[in-house]
Amino acid sequence: MVEWDIRKLQILRTLRERGTVTATAEALRMTPSAVSQQLTNLAKQVGVPLLEAQGRRVRLTDAARLVLRHAEAVFEQLERADAELAAFSHGEVGEVRVGAFSTAVPALVVPAVRALRQTAPGVVVRVREAEAGEAYELLAAGEVDLALSLAAQAPAVGDARFTRVELLADPLDVALPRGHARAAVTELRLADLAGEDWIFGGSGPWSDITRGACEAAGFSPRQGHSAAGWTAILAMVEAGMGVALVPRMVAVARDGVVMRELGEERPVRHVVAAVRKGGEDAPAVGRVVRALREAASRTREGRPVP
Repeated sequence: MVEWDIRKLQILRTLRERGTVTATAEALRMTPSAVSQQLTNLAKQVGVPLLEAQGRRVRLTDAARLVLRHAEAVFEQLERADAELAAFSHGEVGEVRVGAFSTAVPALVVPAVRALRQTAPGVVVRVREAEAGEAYELLAAGEVDLALSLAAQAPAVGDARFTRVELLADPLDVALPRGHARAAVTELRLADLAGEDWIFGGSGPWSDITRGACEAAGFSPRQGHSAAGWTAILAMVEAGMGVALVPRMVAVARDGVVMRELGEERPVRHVVAAVRKGGEDAPAVGRVVRALREAASRTREGRPVP
């Protein structure tokens, strides 16, 4: 099989376009003798004459035209490769695997993906739902390229394995049954609900966040029911079985639940993104991080309070 040399094929194509060896040499910034030598070597490689004398000029043989007909397909494909590489280097194409905890998927990841479809349709985002702590395990193992987690669950800021990006301080509102005595109170304090039954998980980050917020307000919450999923928690609130702290990122669509903001003491949970050290230099990853930041900025506008 012939070992094709792209540079020599380019010289042959330029000769076809310019008509003379001298003009070809000028176009390619070569000497005429170098052009002639390269074309002679190409003829030896393919095993057929490529040029024939025509007075003081040369003309391409039929074999040369056959070679160029196939070479054009190669040049076209190389142009496509150049274009794709340029797009890749600017973050316009690529695949980014994102591990994110459940509430971050609809609140941050999905809006970011929608925005990227408009600004960088060549960037493909693959989403994997994971618990807040598990997202970092997946990142460390190389199974995702970017992790969304809670700061409370994240490795220390100085962890040499990761680069962290602060995304959002997500406020915690209180969910009350619509008929609750304090459902109409506009300036609600967490301490006002010290005597209520609280609904939160028996362990894990949300248990820690709820207990920590209540204790900062001066009381230890009485756990009336234990649940980890927001569907179950909000269903029990709607049924009048207790109250709960709910992140503003959580979509609440229950007629029987009233969301109330807390005052200046309002607790927050911090949402962070992380990549492996050096991974932030990947253009497509940078695109996704910027889209997540924009989604987080829109989320800060808050959720309407009924």
